[in-house]
Formats: sequence, C-alpha cells, structure tokens
Amino acid sequence: MVDSLEKIPVKIFSDVITGSKFVADEIAKLIREKSGRNETCVLGMATGATPIYLYAELVRMHREEGLSFKHVITFNLDEYYPIEKDAYQSYWSFMHRHLFNHIDIDPANIHIPNGSWPKAEIKKYCADYESELEKVGGIDLQLLGIGLNGHIGFNEPGSSISSKTRLINLDNLTRIANTYEFQNISKVPRLALTMGISNILQAKRILLMGWGQKASIVAKSVEGHITEHIPASILQQHPDCTFIVDESAAADLTRIKSPWLTGECTWTPKMIKRAVVNLALKLEKPVLSLTANDYLENSLSDLLIEKGDAYEINLQVFYLLRDSITGWPGGKPNALLPAHPERSVPHPKKIVIFSPHPDDDIISMGGTFMRLHDQGHDVQVAYQTSGNIAVADEFVTRFIDFAVGFEEMFGIDNKKTRSIMKEAREYISNKQKNQADTDEIRSIKGLIRRCEAKATCRYVGLAEDHCHFMNLPFYETGAIEKKPMSEEDVLITIELLKKLTPHQIYCAGDLADPHGTHKVCLEVIFESLRRLKAAGEPWIKDCWVWLYKGAWQEWDISEIEMAIPMSPDQVMKKRFGIFIHQSQKDMVPFQGKDSREFWQRAEDRNANTANLYAALGLTKYAAMEAFVRWHY
Repeated sequence: MVDSLEKIPVKIFSDVITGSKFVADEIAKLIREKSGRNETCVLGMATGATPIYLYAELVRMHREEGLSFKHVITFNLDEYYPIEKDAYQSYWSFMHRHLFNHIDIDPANIHIPNGSWPKAEIKKYCADYESELEKVGGIDLQLLGIGLNGHIGFNEPGSSISSKTRLINLDNLTRIANTYEFQNISKVPRLALTMGISNILQAKRILLMGWGQKASIVAKSVEGHITEHIPASILQQHPDCTFIVDESAAADLTRIKSPWLTGECTWTPKMIKRAVVNLALKLEKPVLSLTANDYLENSLSDLLIEKGDAYEINLQVFYLLRDSITGWPGGKPNALLPAHPERSVPHPKKIVIFSPHPDDDIISMGGTFMRLHDQGHDVQVAYQTSGNIAVADEFVTRFIDFAVGFEEMFGIDNKKTRSIMKEAREYISNKQKNQADTDEIRSIKGLIRRCEAKATCRYVGLAEDHCHFMNLPFYETGAIEKKPMSEEDVLITIELLKKLTPHQIYCAGDLADPHGTHKVCLEVIFESLRRLKAAGEPWIKDCWVWLYKGAWQEWDISEIEMAIPMSPDQVMKKRFGIFIHQSQKDMVPFQGKDSREFWQRAEDRNANTANLYAALGLTKYAAMEAFVRWHY
C-alpha cells in the first residue's frame, strides 16, 4: 500500500535490473496495444546512466520476443550544447549506441535535439521541435530520470512550471555529476537543450526512474511541497505519474526510513535499533539517556507500549551497538562470544577480499585488511577490474620512459621499448577529446594499476600469489561506459571461488560509484554465490559475506553489523597504503562530485563513523570501518 505521505505513487524494486524490466514491460505492453489498434506509439526518451539497463532489456525483447518498433516515434528530452551529434558523449550517440542501432525503428521517427544548431537559430529550432511533437499527437509515455538536485530533463532548479523547450545553463551539481562521461568537469558543456516542464507535464503517462544515491531527492520530490526549486516535485500535479526506484533510492521515504510515522509498525530488533538510533542522534543524546518523554514526543509511543519501559529499550539498542564493535573481524579465537559479529571457528580462516578497482581494498577496508592478515588469517585479494581507464596519459609516458632508461642502464636491447614509447607519445599528443586509448596504452595503464595493487599487498604483508587479477570482461570497453554483467564475468568469479573456498568474503556494497563499476562487480559476486549454493558446493554453507562501502559513502549507523575500530597509528598506516596508488593521487580521473582525494574521503568517513558511535554513548575511537552482512 502506498503511504499517504507519498503524493506520487512509488514502486520499489530490489535492484535496478528488476526495476528496469518492469518499465520495459510497461513500454512493450503499450507498443503492442497501440499496434493492435494500428496506432503509432510516441515515447519520450531519457538518457544518462539511469535508462541503460532499460534499453538493454528493450533490445533483448526485440531480438528474443519479437517486439517491433516499426510504428514507434521517439522524442528525446535533451542534449548537451554545443556538441556534435557523433561525439561519444552526445545523446544522439548514446541513443543509437544503446537502443536505436539494435531495433527496427524507422530513422525518420527518431527525434533528438540538435546540439550543433547555430545559437542564433535556437529559439526557432526549439519551436519547430515542439511543433513536430504536436503533429504526432503528443507523448504517450514519457521516461524520466532524476538528478541529485531534482532536475528532470535538464530543467534545473528554478525552472518554471510553464517552461518550454529551450537552451538552459546547467547547474554546477549537474555538471559535476556528469563528469564521469567527460573525464573531468572542464570538459562538461555548460549549456544544454531541454524540453520544458510544461512539455513533460503534457505527456499522457510518466514513469520516472531513480536508482542508487537518489534517496534524499526522491523523498523530497514525492513527499515534500511542490516547488520549482525541486523540479521533480512538480510531477505531483500530473494525473498519471509513477516513480520506479530501487531500494537504495527508496531509503529516505518515510515508509522505509521511519515506518512508525506512517501507521502500524512491526518492531523487529533491526527496526527498534533504527528508531532509537535516529531518535538519539536527533536529540543529540546518548542512547542510555533517552527518556520515556523523548519516545512519546517523537511518535514512538507504540514502541513504548509494546516494550513497556524506555530504559529496557535503551539497553537493548546499546547492547546491539556495543556488540557490533570488534577488533577481531575474522572472529576471536578460543573465545565463546555468542553476540560477536563473526564466528570464532574456524581459525585461521580463508578470506577473499573482492576489490572492484585495484585500490578499493585499501581505501575502503585497509585497517580491517591489515588486521585480518596480522591475526593470522589466509587473506587473498581479488581485483575484479583492471581500472585502466582511470590513469592519466602522463603516467603512461613516464613509465615507458622509465622502462627505456632501465634497459639502457643494464645494457638490455631497448629498440622495441623505444618504438612503443615513440608510438605512445605520438598517439597521446594527437589524441582527440574523449578518443579511446589504443590496446597497448590501455594495457600499460592496467599494468601501472596492477603494480600499485601488488605493492599494496606487499605493504600489508601478503605474498604475490595471494593477489588475483580477474580483469572481468564487462569493464574492458576502453570507454567510460561499461557493459552489463555477462556470463563470462560470472564464470570467472565462480572458478576463483571454487579454487579458494573461503570462509569469509568481503565485497563492495557501495553503489554510489559514479560510473557503476562497483554495482556490476557486486552483481557478479551475488550471482556467482547463488549458483554455487544451488550447485551444493560443500564449503558455501560455511562462507559468510561482509559488505563494505567505498570512497563514495558509508553505511547508515543503524545498519552497521560489524565495526572495526582503528587507532591513530592504524589510520596513518592505512593512509600510507592508499598513497602507494600514485596514479590515483592528486589529479584523479572520474572523481565524481567529491573533489577530495580518496585518502581524505576514507579518513573523514571512518572518523565520522567513530564519532557517531561516541555520540550514541559508546567508546570514542579515532576511526572505524563498517560492514553489513549479506545473507544468501
């Protein structure tokens, strides 16, 4: 049942793939219904990262289920300006790359704003674009994404409800969020063409998709007041609009975050912990200092009625928080601790740390990584991707130059190396904006990151045969945009897991990575574990999975099931481990919206977790790394 606080219906799906399939089914149903009546179907198309899985599913339905687009007309919402249509980042290229090149749509039925139109003629062009839309009777189904600032299309905060198709200045938050498409913000266009909010509201039906790190703006859009400062909130005025979101994007909805405010609530231990932690942080009180009046005055009277005594509730939550803190992430040997996050036996454990990029292990769980090794566990690290696009060109020429000098120093024939250096320098000096690297340059960039990862493992104390470079194929496109998870990715992961048969797995549950690599890597691991469980692998029943979050965000304090404290010396040792990844320091490609270096993000995040525990009345540590267990 949709909660009364939601002024727009919201459908929540477990993940982006399931949600995208739902939207694809709705589109297919509409196309077939209209085709059955010999009518054309007019679709309003969205771009960016949000609809990629949707378009992949539509292509699959066309190929495998005969879904035809012969009588479909499309109008895209927006386009960067100025930009040539065949530029890799243009939405013309995006739509053809992901959808139009793979279906049977008539090219004459495709309408995308022209980012190369002369500026003096933009107003006329925009009016003509709207005229073309009116000729076909308007949009039957409009697809939308949502920006972190609530923009729809490129209608930035402040856009009028009556706005039409026009040229608009892009908000800086939007440009930062779209940096992943352009490598750095200086290359992101400052202007864009967009259909207006009034055009969007004229669509007969609207489906807005929101995945991942959109929880705050989704909640404001569907539960808050209508305001032009949050353009998506204006969709509350549309008679047939639905938000399609995954669990991450739904996290701030009242029915998810604070269900006790919406009516009846089942008071599970997790729900009690969330309510009490949120109350304590809101009132800036330690958990054990909360009073019955605090509960009564903050809509938690039902919890008091069910549990009877405020102090007993406080104690229950305090113990849950206390028992999540441990200096023994692999379990404390020779100790019977029923409330400990991990099992004491077996000891030592076989442990696999999955690292999506070649530095996520040390950035996200460096303190835990070192502690696991120091406590005698057999720790193996599996680097899932090469990370080869996140290396600046300057590093390539620097390292080839070193190779040439090394060979000269020791009398090694360096004719081949000099040839490679000459070709690389020529290519890089003439490299066009956003041009993909050659296979050789990508290989060198991958080698640079691989050497940094191996050096980090040696720094922790691991032998080199405990480092595994998986090079999952989905990543190896040579471009920012990656492929979806493939069967080959899963089979590579299954093979490694069967070889290592771990008792404990750590993997990145951080889905805020701006170009989605972490998300695909996590899906690959989950699918591999499901298959291994279904196949009855004997070791799988004793294997526990712990999720960490990376450089982009941290677990909510109420979700944390294992917190590993760190001393100031351990924080510094982790920092030096991160510094080993020199190619990722100072000028980092694809930093997302956060301009801090990765070591700064990690330290701030770990310190904040420790401070939250202290604010709730627990021991004050310098820093903490946090984990949540995944059950399969």
